[in-house]
Amino acid sequence: MCVKPVPDAEARLRARADGSRLEEEGVKFVLGGYDESAVEQALLLREGGAVTAVRAVSVGPGPRTEEVLRASLALGCDTASWLDAGSAVALDAIGLAKVLAAVVQRYSHDLVLVGRQAGDGEAGLVGPALAECLGLPDFPAVVDLRWDATRRTFAFQQAVEGASLRVEAPAPLLVTLQQAWNDPRTAKLPNILKSRKAPIEKIPWAEVAASLGDRSARFARATKFRLPPPRTGVPLPLRVPGAGSRPRSLPPAAHAGSAALADGILGL
Repeated sequence: MCVKPVPDAEARLRARADGSRLEEEGVKFVLGGYDESAVEQALLLREGGAVTAVRAVSVGPGPRTEEVLRASLALGCDTASWLDAGSAVALDAIGLAKVLAAVVQRYSHDLVLVGRQAGDGEAGLVGPALAECLGLPDFPAVVDLRWDATRRTFAFQQAVEGASLRVEAPAPLLVTLQQAWNDPRTAKLPNILKSRKAPIEKIPWAEVAASLGDRSARFARATKFRLPPPRTGVPLPLRVPGAGSRPRSLPPAAHAGSAALADGILGL
């Protein structure tokens, strides 16, 4: 299964001085929400006997890529592989899919799991592109992924326009997962400590880049990174007793406390 480090939702983000990209210095990177669900789903399938082992794979610079792999190991993944692409290596979704395919092809696999989309770019392109590179059928936005031992197939649901589609498919296949059976588990302290010392297979970037040649080149590149303007709030109309019918508005700084006002003050 493939995982990616993304900025923590609570992190304060800022652009670089030249406005070209996110300033990554001091930003905490974590395992994304959809990737957490994918890890949980892989572990549930292993516990149910559908698969024998779970390998986490990631591409990116250290130390954040190593951290998300260790987080995956702490949750219960058996092994991890890290393609060490330095911060100077820039890949778009298609280039990343080609690089990931070169790594995944090193290992035997019946099921490739990818989170529906990353929590930063939210493009949702890597999963389908990876399936194309691997020559596997791709099933996006999957929920309730299970193994049917009788039919020897994977069974799952996909959301379609106004309905839900039940699908059965034999291995091998690639699934971009939207949600696991249940909420992702929390890593236990002994497993976290154990993951600190667990070996991670480190693959040199030059080794994979040489085998791909120009096929890993970017088709698109970001030219400017800009954060949205800060929220200023929307004036909340109020009716104050004795002030006539003309509504007043709270200043933006007072919005946070407006919910605590007595019901009789709000004339909505």
